[in-house]
Amino acid sequence: MEEFDYVIVGAGAAGCVLANRLSADGKNRVAVIEAGGSDNHIWIKVPAGFNKTVYDDKLNWGYETAPGPHIDGRKIKFPRGKVLGGSGSINGHLYVRGQAADYDTWAQLGCRGWSWDDLLPYFKRAESRDGGDDAVRGRSGPLVIEDQRDPHVLSDAYMAANEALGLKRTPDYNSGDQEGTLLYQNMMRNGRRWSPVDAYLKPAMKRGNVRVITRALVERVDLLGKRATGITYRQNGQSHSIKARRDVILAGGAINTPQLLQISGIGHPDDLAAIGVPVKHALPGVGHNFRDHYAIRVSALVKGAGSLNEKSRGLRLVGEVLRYAISRKGLLTTAPSHAGGYFKTRAGLATPDMQLYFAPASYGGGRYGTTVLDTVPGMTLGAAQLRPESTGHVKALSADPTAKPEIQPNYLADQIDRDALLVAMKYLRRLLATPPLAGYVIRENFPGPDVQTDEQWMAHARATGSTTYHPVGTCKLGTDPRAVVDPQSMRVLGLQGLRVADASCMPTMVSGNTYAATNVIAEKGADLIASS
Repeated sequence: MEEFDYVIVGAGAAGCVLANRLSADGKNRVAVIEAGGSDNHIWIKVPAGFNKTVYDDKLNWGYETAPGPHIDGRKIKFPRGKVLGGSGSINGHLYVRGQAADYDTWAQLGCRGWSWDDLLPYFKRAESRDGGDDAVRGRSGPLVIEDQRDPHVLSDAYMAANEALGLKRTPDYNSGDQEGTLLYQNMMRNGRRWSPVDAYLKPAMKRGNVRVITRALVERVDLLGKRATGITYRQNGQSHSIKARRDVILAGGAINTPQLLQISGIGHPDDLAAIGVPVKHALPGVGHNFRDHYAIRVSALVKGAGSLNEKSRGLRLVGEVLRYAISRKGLLTTAPSHAGGYFKTRAGLATPDMQLYFAPASYGGGRYGTTVLDTVPGMTLGAAQLRPESTGHVKALSADPTAKPEIQPNYLADQIDRDALLVAMKYLRRLLATPPLAGYVIRENFPGPDVQTDEQWMAHARATGSTTYHPVGTCKLGTDPRAVVDPQSMRVLGLQGLRVADASCMPTMVSGNTYAATNVIAEKGADLIASS
């Protein structure tokens, strides 16, 4: 049986970091097990390719949520990357750290050492950023963070409209203080996606002490009593086992990590009994505390400024392809959201509770989740509550590792979430009527002027809202009865030789896109694992 010091399950946003940091001294042999294949795919490298990759079955687990009891019983597509780089190879490449208060809350919940001040050195270590304050931004890290290369005139009008409604233009929303309107920063290098594979895994693979095993589905964590000894995986129809001399580290994310624990006999006894798996270690929090951002959108037809819709077809698209090839600018460098902001939906809040999104483009039927842009000029305004109170779960539905788990986010279950989104939807309509953005509006076409009352707005939210692809929390750090991971060592509580370091570890939701927070969990987690 082959042996390694560390066996990492998952080569995504966290797994690539762990592989790099834990192999850096050359002393440890590290194996990385990834269910997907190579990231050598044209639409992964081209930033605008997220429209092609996010629902590509060859790069994706193809999940969907269970019917939502508070969203008209709808199921929602829930893509997660199944490829080297994980969701970091198919996401919208926005870099958003969140608020300082997010991490201070973690520390207050019992995760000592996880406050903003504690994590800031890791944020800085991770990134290479040209711009911002040296006190909060990194200059020589592996993760390249760029400003937009070709901002759109509609994005500037959108920010000016926010300013007219009282939001300042913030110079750097990743400083810990988000409030204001902004252009999003991107994980790109010279106009190309800069994924966790580019930043962390490829450099690690050059060292000779890292082995990456692709198209390998982990079937279980192997346990001897209360110690993890390795993993068993299936590749090309055959089972293989690998032994971990030090640790098995799960980095599959908020969906796959709890599922693997459950089918390995680690979790809530009721959940394990439901799938016929004997309890090897009872841990009630596994798969629970699930959180995700739920977004709603408003779109409008535009005039006087070309949107991305027209550039995505015919001869104009040919021109954009040539422009990208020559200058790495234009349509193909775009992200799902170009501009945005953070604001408070009610008085008395210490920090913003709502994230805004803007794109100088619109989708068929107004719905994000389709990858087809409108045939007429358009723009889309969106919003998502930053710290949802609604929580759900991830549960294995079978002991079979190939079976998809139940994903139940419970969107809009809490009244606080519904109230905040109601304010946000009305704010988006106000933006469309506020100069200078109003000067570009022909008419709101989604949901349209017939939606006026609170009841109609909430019906719109229930019927059309969607995930922002930010699942977290299903193996949370902490010291309370529902905690799964020790915040001082990343060990699964009550077990030896088994650690978790990924988005599932977040005790509460961070205020924004979750890649940066996942990255910092892995950065700090690698140090804790190496030293304990």
